[in-house]
Amino acid sequence: MASSSVMRRVSLRNLRAHKLRLFLTVFSIVLGTSFVAGSIVFTSTVSKAFNDIFDSAAPGVAVQITPDSNQSPGVPLSVMDDLNAQKQQLGIDRIVADYSGSVTIANSEGKALQTGGAPSVGTAYLPPDEALSPDTSKILPGGRGPTNAGEVAINTSAAEDAGLEVGSRTQLVVGQGSAAPREVTVVGLLDLPGSTGGYVNVQFDEATARTLFSDGEHAATLDMSAVQGVTPEQLQERVAATLPPDTYDVRTGDQVRQDQKDQVNEFLTIFTTILLAFAAIGLIVGTFIIYNTFSMIVAQRNRELALLRAVGASRPQVSRSVLFEAFVVGVIGGAVGLAIGIGLAALLQAFTAASGLPEAPLQIGVPAVAAALFVGVVVTMVSAWVPAVRAARVPPVEAMRAGMAEGSAPLRTRTLIGLIVGVIALAAIIIGAMGEGVGPAVAVGAGAAGAIAAVILAGPALSRPVVGALGTVIGAPFGRIGRLARTNATRNPRRTAATAFALTLGLMLVAVIGTLGTSFKGTIDDAVDTGMTAEFIVVGSNQMPIPEAVADVVADVDGVGTSLSFGMIQATVDGQGVFGYGAVGGQPADVAVLDMRDGASDQLPADGMFVSERTSQERGWNRGDVVTFTGPTGEEVPVTVAGVYADNEALQPWMVGPEVYDRLVPASAQMSAMIFVAPAAGVSPDELRTNLEDATASYLTVQIQDRTEFKSAVSSQIDQMLATLYAMLGLALLIAVLGIVNTLALSVVERKREIGMLRAVGMLRSQVRRSIYLESVLIAIFGALLGVILGTVIGVALVRTLAKWGLGAPVLPWDLILITLIASAVVGVLAALWPAVRAARTRPLEAIAEA
Repeated sequence: MASSSVMRRVSLRNLRAHKLRLFLTVFSIVLGTSFVAGSIVFTSTVSKAFNDIFDSAAPGVAVQITPDSNQSPGVPLSVMDDLNAQKQQLGIDRIVADYSGSVTIANSEGKALQTGGAPSVGTAYLPPDEALSPDTSKILPGGRGPTNAGEVAINTSAAEDAGLEVGSRTQLVVGQGSAAPREVTVVGLLDLPGSTGGYVNVQFDEATARTLFSDGEHAATLDMSAVQGVTPEQLQERVAATLPPDTYDVRTGDQVRQDQKDQVNEFLTIFTTILLAFAAIGLIVGTFIIYNTFSMIVAQRNRELALLRAVGASRPQVSRSVLFEAFVVGVIGGAVGLAIGIGLAALLQAFTAASGLPEAPLQIGVPAVAAALFVGVVVTMVSAWVPAVRAARVPPVEAMRAGMAEGSAPLRTRTLIGLIVGVIALAAIIIGAMGEGVGPAVAVGAGAAGAIAAVILAGPALSRPVVGALGTVIGAPFGRIGRLARTNATRNPRRTAATAFALTLGLMLVAVIGTLGTSFKGTIDDAVDTGMTAEFIVVGSNQMPIPEAVADVVADVDGVGTSLSFGMIQATVDGQGVFGYGAVGGQPADVAVLDMRDGASDQLPADGMFVSERTSQERGWNRGDVVTFTGPTGEEVPVTVAGVYADNEALQPWMVGPEVYDRLVPASAQMSAMIFVAPAAGVSPDELRTNLEDATASYLTVQIQDRTEFKSAVSSQIDQMLATLYAMLGLALLIAVLGIVNTLALSVVERKREIGMLRAVGMLRSQVRRSIYLESVLIAIFGALLGVILGTVIGVALVRTLAKWGLGAPVLPWDLILITLIASAVVGVLAALWPAVRAARTRPLEAIAEA
């Protein structure tokens, strides 16, 4: 016990004596643990905020009836009449029909109010004496509820975003079959619970809402309250008994609210998983830095540890002393990481609150605290375990020799294992790249994991020839200083490989994501350039569909030769949901490349369908087959396959003629995904564009794009997604840079006597700094090369496996690769700035005397 206490005091004294080394090690742990803790606190807080909102959702609703199928047009109003006739027997107090649909309202400048992806819906206004709860629609003082077709009420947050107030006149477009924009006057502002995050709710009088959002025979839902003495569960059971089985979903108000919570929590779970995945990447990189740090600490303390062994300390005591230091550092890093994570969560909440998302007190629970401390301690202990064992095995006499250095063990065994693992990993990647679908993608993923393991094992042996070659080229202009930097970079291959691996992992992921992103954009570009002959594409703003009425307006524009609207179809075939398009207003062959592989004609029959080659193979739909679709009304529509065309991403996956489209999609639900437009003979593109813009100016949701603009719009969406991923990967790269700083700083301490001797024989401070810069650049470029090569190979293989879902040939991100390699050299210089200055300040006599 006494000796253990002595060893602990020695460990604590060692930590206090090396504050800089302690700070760098703790900081690498903090980066990973703070991201984990911040993710848990933030998502728990957001979940709490949404749950609080949904606790107040559906006020007054005891039971709600919805269609059992999402393809249904709604609940027939006849059901409401039947229930009204049985109100007393069933225990119903009130029944309210809900009419709702998507709308777009103009702001004070006459432009569409952007929601940032949040819903923008129109509903029916119910006065307090008709609503299930008096607080359902609370009109703020100074306003009133709408009473005719020209009046609306709008939620206060949307009104503020739009610059609208009571008395404002504006326009709105109803997204489901609106004939034309409507002129409306805002007569009331609504105080709605949960009205956040860009959400827009425009309320009409009930008669208008019924006309706009239903076919006159159905409602989206039926909500009802119970008379006093009847519980929601009792009312649910009674109402369900009066309805046909397997036709409607009857839920209590609590079930409705819980379902809404579950949907949000499902999204939050995915969001949390993504955040934690990137946090895990940061921790993996941090683990190598911590491992590197403790390896160097042990190497620098060989004499100290050997002396302890010589005076009676046992091997277990030596290894436990190193692990005890790791435990202390892990606890400190975890605690600091938790505090910073809470701060990060607070910043994220402030940002999201400014964007309109709901707020709640920060949820600092046991999971966040446990995760930060557990991850910080465990990662650090695991990272320090190998150096601790190695320290205990060093014989005292050998360790006290001046020439003893860490990492002198042979690399043959681990290199051989690494090569075997690498060959197996490469085989898995190649086999996966030869197939398409989930299985091959999993094979590529397994191969990627094996490749990472191979780099870890064989990296030290690989570093010597690669870094040596790089040093010969890059160091040549610097003469002896270049040769010294190359020697220092290859002196300890284990350390060099472990330091470079931080960059390797981060840049490998960057290369994978970059390859996927450029391939996606290349697929879109190819589809537009080779698969589309239309001059213009009419699309909706915010990736929203556009009213079917716009197709009629576009078709009548002067200068239009052909226009083809792609109406959206959701139906079922053999009980499975399918999605396709209705070609309305023209022929696909007039606006796109339609290469028929099996068909007598490229003219789509009004009562037939064309399918792509890929869809034909996947579903077995061949020419002459009859495919029976079931629409949202339950009507079965048999359609004959008139032909199979070569895969064209602009026309995927199948399309039917206008007669089929009208039978499958009710008029009130018909919407266009996009409209292809080709000019008439003799009409210039500029003239046609002007005519199209003038004709659709009043439609708030409509945009006119040429093919270049269309490609750019899609590419910008991909770029936004990639920017988010790159920003999150920045954490791993930041840790990698800190790892290089850490390694070089400790290396300077380790080589203090050597640097002092070089200074004593005439090396200038500037030459010392230059040698450290070059050493850092060599390590950084080595890591970058491995990462880029691995990431590119894995990215290309993944792209090939995704061909089943329409992704085209792999496109390498050459600009990203070049920028990455140049940036790595810059990172190497930046990471070496502080260690190089410290090295240059080494005083020769003091350094030699310390030996």
